[in-house]
Order: sequence, then structure tokens, then C-alpha cells
Amino acid sequence: MRHLPTPLLTHSIATALLASRDAGNNCWQGSFDLGRSVETVALDAEGWQWRGQHLPYPGKPKERTLYYFDGEAFAPISRYAGKLIKLVPTEWNVPTFEIDGIKMLPTAKESPLDDARRKVALVQPAGKVVLDTCGGLGYFARCCLDAGVARMQSFEKNEDVLWLRTLNPWSPDPDHSDDRLHLTHADAAEAITRMPDASFDAVLHDPPRFGIAGELYSQAFYDQLARVLKRGGRLFHYTGSPNKLTSGRDVPREVARRLQIAGFRAELALDGVLAVRK
Repeated sequence: MRHLPTPLLTHSIATALLASRDAGNNCWQGSFDLGRSVETVALDAEGWQWRGQHLPYPGKPKERTLYYFDGEAFAPISRYAGKLIKLVPTEWNVPTFEIDGIKMLPTAKESPLDDARRKVALVQPAGKVVLDTCGGLGYFARCCLDAGVARMQSFEKNEDVLWLRTLNPWSPDPDHSDDRLHLTHADAAEAITRMPDASFDAVLHDPPRFGIAGELYSQAFYDQLARVLKRGGRLFHYTGSPNKLTSGRDVPREVARRLQIAGFRAELALDGVLAVRK
């Protein structure tokens, strides 16, 4: 999964770049990879130089939008195929993503990468073989790689989410993971049925909302998780914190009960459920 070679522009970066041009400056310094590095670029009346490419200036940038160079102009990092999928900047530099305007990762109090790191720590991935059922932008995978995971099998069902990863410099690249990260475009609910028994030491399960992917909250799927996880293996299941007064359901406790039926000891932890295979 090769990252596409393009500068990324947020509203603030694009505005500063245009302001520097309008001030008559011949160069500007800033980050074009969401805070991972700082570069100096040359400016002229028609455009600007980035790593040997002469690029046009962006149009009027919008808030909460990331832009990439599509070969002709700067375009929003979004796709529509029945649902609008969009990479969204955050104050932490590390982006989140949305599907039809619904934010997929928590960002209110900390970076989505720091949030992922706290959850990953619960399964203690160092030296282990880990299953990542719903890869998303790959933040669980990045944290596992940083923590010394031996091998990680990650699945992502949505092709457009995989495309977002190629434009997100904070998403890990399996081709540069020393063969530790294996990312597969597949539905985990189907793929798991073909996996050998007791083939993983730990599991990270971060499914979409229940209303979108109810099969990933089913007893049948939890039974499969128990089958592929070794005894004593840890599982963290993200559920979020839906309001019981509006939804009429206590999803975290429902999940914990189903996991117990599948053969886990389960307890509420962070914004999900931590379970250990009996």
C-alpha cells in the first residue's frame, strides 16, 4: 500500500501559503504532511515548488477539509460511492475520517493516535501475533508496530478507506513494516471463518456502529473470535458510549454478555470492553 506522493493542505496551511504569496514573499516554510515534517518551498506568481514539482496554488480552502494534488488541481480527500467518505483534519495533526458526516474516531480530548495507543496497550501486543478486524486508518496497527508486535493481520472491508490510507501520512505502510503488518482488503466477518483455531495471541476489534455493521456484534462473530484466539489471549472491543436514554440500549454491556457466552471473561474498559479468553 504505497503512500501517494502529494503535499497535503489544510485550511490553515493553504491560507498561510496564499498569504505569503500575496505578501510578495519568494518562499514559505510549513508542513505538508500533517505535522510530521517542516519544509521550505519556493513561491512565484503562478505557483510553488514542492520536491521538484511546480504546483498551482489552491482555490479558496474550506474548514474541516484536507486537500491533495490530483495531477491537475488541489482536490478534497473524499469519495462518494453511495456514502461520502472523507479524511478530516484535527487540531492534533493526526486526521480522523467520516462516513456521511459521522466521525469514525474519537478526537474531542486527544489525538486519535493517542486514543488508539491507550486501547492497544490493553492487549499488550509486544512479541505477539495480533488480529485487527477493522483496520480503518491503521492507527491500531501503527501503535502495535511501535510497541513491538511480532505480526499483525489487519482487515479492511471498505476500498475507499484503503484509499484514504494512501493519502494519510500517519497511516502505516505494510510495505515498510519488516513484514510485520499484513493488510487485506476483505470482510473480517467472512475471512475469520477460514482462519485456523488458536492462531492469534490478541485481538483488536473496532467495528463501525451497530446500526451499520450489526454482524460484527453478533454471537456468531464472537464465537469465531473465541475460536481463533489462544486461551489467555486478550481482546479489546471498541463500542463507544451510546446514550442509553436515546438508544434504549446498553451496547457495552450487551457486548460483554455475548463475549462471556462465547468463552471470555469480560469487563468494561475505556470506551469498550476488555475480554480474556478462558
